[in-house]
Amino acid sequence: MQSLFQLKQLPVVLMASLVLMHTSLLFLSTLFICVHLSDQFQPFQYNALKQIQQFLNYPSVLTIFDSTWDFCNVEPSPFLTIVCYEDNVTQLHITGNNGVFPPSLPQNFSIDALFSSISSLSNLKVLSLVSLGLWGPLPATIGKLSSMEILNLSSNYIDGFIPLELSYLNNLQTLVLDHNKFTGQIPRWVSSFNDLAVLSLKNNSLFGSLPSSISSSDNLRVLAMADNHLFGEIPGLQNLTNLQILDLKNNYFGPNFPVLHHKVVTVDIRNNSFKSSVPNELNSYFQLEKLDISINGLIGPFPPSLFSLPSINYIDISGNKLTGKLFQNMSCNAHLVFINLSSNLLTGELPACLQEKVEEGAVSYDGNCLSGEEGNQKPSSFCHNEALAVEVSPQKLRHKERKAMAVLVSSLVGGIVGLAVIVGLSLWVFQRRNRRAAMKGPSTRLITEKLSTVNTVKLLSDARYISETMKMGANLPTYRAFALEELKEATNNFSHPSIVGEPSLIQIYRGKLGDGTAIVIRSIKMRKKHSPTMFTQHIEMISRLRHNHLVSCIGHCFECCPDDSTVGIVYFVFESLPNGTLRSSICGGGETLNWAQRIIAGIGVAKGIQFLHTGIMPGVFSNHLKITDVLLDPNFHVKICTYNLPLLAHQNAGFMGGAAVSSNGLKSNIGGREKEVEKDDIYDFGVILMEILVGRPIMSQNDVMVVKDIIQVSNKMDDTARRSIVDPTIIKECSTESLKTVMDICLRCLSDDPTARPSIEDVLWTLQFAAQLQDPWRHDSHHIHRLSDSNPNNLQEQISRG
Repeated sequence: MQSLFQLKQLPVVLMASLVLMHTSLLFLSTLFICVHLSDQFQPFQYNALKQIQQFLNYPSVLTIFDSTWDFCNVEPSPFLTIVCYEDNVTQLHITGNNGVFPPSLPQNFSIDALFSSISSLSNLKVLSLVSLGLWGPLPATIGKLSSMEILNLSSNYIDGFIPLELSYLNNLQTLVLDHNKFTGQIPRWVSSFNDLAVLSLKNNSLFGSLPSSISSSDNLRVLAMADNHLFGEIPGLQNLTNLQILDLKNNYFGPNFPVLHHKVVTVDIRNNSFKSSVPNELNSYFQLEKLDISINGLIGPFPPSLFSLPSINYIDISGNKLTGKLFQNMSCNAHLVFINLSSNLLTGELPACLQEKVEEGAVSYDGNCLSGEEGNQKPSSFCHNEALAVEVSPQKLRHKERKAMAVLVSSLVGGIVGLAVIVGLSLWVFQRRNRRAAMKGPSTRLITEKLSTVNTVKLLSDARYISETMKMGANLPTYRAFALEELKEATNNFSHPSIVGEPSLIQIYRGKLGDGTAIVIRSIKMRKKHSPTMFTQHIEMISRLRHNHLVSCIGHCFECCPDDSTVGIVYFVFESLPNGTLRSSICGGGETLNWAQRIIAGIGVAKGIQFLHTGIMPGVFSNHLKITDVLLDPNFHVKICTYNLPLLAHQNAGFMGGAAVSSNGLKSNIGGREKEVEKDDIYDFGVILMEILVGRPIMSQNDVMVVKDIIQVSNKMDDTARRSIVDPTIIKECSTESLKTVMDICLRCLSDDPTARPSIEDVLWTLQFAAQLQDPWRHDSHHIHRLSDSNPNNLQEQISRG
């Protein structure tokens, strides 16, 4: 029985032995593979490369990853190169084939995930991902590649700002981000790399100036910033003794020629805004091979000794205003292969050494005044006269302008001296009557010009608008005194007021008169310290503020306060407008105004300001205008509803501590706005134009500064850049010229220097010009008609009516 039992157990023992043997062999096999992989390549590196293959949508060039573990010994190709050192990947080069590879990235492509995998290759010193179609902002994980020395991500679609985390790559020697969509300014920290030799950011959308810190990058050999939107002066680069290539073409740098070290090899500043002369120091650039300073505004003599520099082979100075005389016996470097002297002011004769290269097509010289040459040459007198014109200094020009202006003013004064005396005497009498009221507080800016010959001439000039603009309020009801009972009936006994400020001072009521006229009533409590004479003067002033682009006061009512005999209540009755504010018609979320309508609206606001400044004497200034103060009437005319009314301004100063508080949260100290008060409204109008352009609310002074900077930068670029910042609903509507004209006047209105801001007449003329540049047939005639009761096909008539 025991033997039989042992016999039956034999297969079980044998089976267990076989399983144990198989397990041992499997373990040894796995151990062998792992040991083999460890000797050749770390598993985490293998996983990282496989993930990179996946994120790039399995391009054919990376199929080698499917057939080998030994990536360090992959045969290099133009599309894939992997270099290892002691089994660690130190270089990774992946290049697309002129946009053919890869076919396309997956829709769920994540550049963050891609660089997360790349960052696991902690020993990576060289990373080149070129023409792979990568898109999205460069992730912060790039900062984990602390060993990185060369980074090339060119020819992709990477956008956003250059991330701060790049500055963590302390060993970086080469940074190439060409042909992407990076925006923002060049970071100041780019000069923090001690070993940086190549900095190339060509063909992006970078703006701003070149950081001054770049002048301390001692090891820099290549500085390439071409094809961006950069502007301003070039920092002094004379201490960069290793700099060989300076490529800044197709930007807006200027106006002074860059200062460089004499060892530079290539200087390409083509198509910028350099307006100075060519420095004589170029004659000592003995290593200079290529000089392209074309399409700028350079003036002064061209140094012909550049033809004979020992290393020079390429010169392009076309499209400037360079002067000088060339001679046949001048010497040239025999290795010159390209010379373009076209469109300058050069005289004399083409040097014989260059004539030899004309037949080879290596020399161009049209548009000068060279004698004895075929082609498009001008007479020498033309270049001589043009040279004299560009050499006139700005100081001399300003002196001539002042002299001409003095002659003009003298002529005007001589022609109207009699009338000026009469007006001057009248103003003197009026000024004496109102001096006490004008000194009550700085919040009421009823400015009477100081009596002088020049200011009298200005007043006479402004007065030409009065008769015309007064007629524009003729369709309003006649100003009158209302009975208290009439206002009570219109407002249902002053029920449901909208409170403004402290309830005890100002209240607003809406109502409807017996004839159906919708009205708005402002109720103001006043101490009886105000004299009847002063009160009458203010009422007279208010009654004259009637214009098609002002929400005009149509009457008043006076009542003694039943609770306090020392307090009177004044009710001012205004016309009511039903169609909301200009802001709500631009960025309110519903049907918005098109571009033509917005220009016409801007013209209407400008005409309202013009009337406040020049339509009455004295003018009304410092109105603290906001886009929410511009309303639309039933015909979609714009009207300014809040301006510096007498009495109202006094009361506002009384309960707001001398400050005007606007609905957008800004507070401006009226008492500090004594100088150039007529230009305060111009600045406020610039903010309104800004919101008309961008189509979103401007809620703070910081918003104004930020958007102003963006408009300034975009306006210096091309039409695409300008359209990229405007309201998307009008991008396809506005013409190039019209949009740029409005941007120009907006920026002028927002000048920090009040004296540099345009007059309201300049603003109005410019907007009317912008409207003429706009093609009326590109817009819906029905919408244009809503802004004016004139013929919708006659945009010019709408403009004239505002």
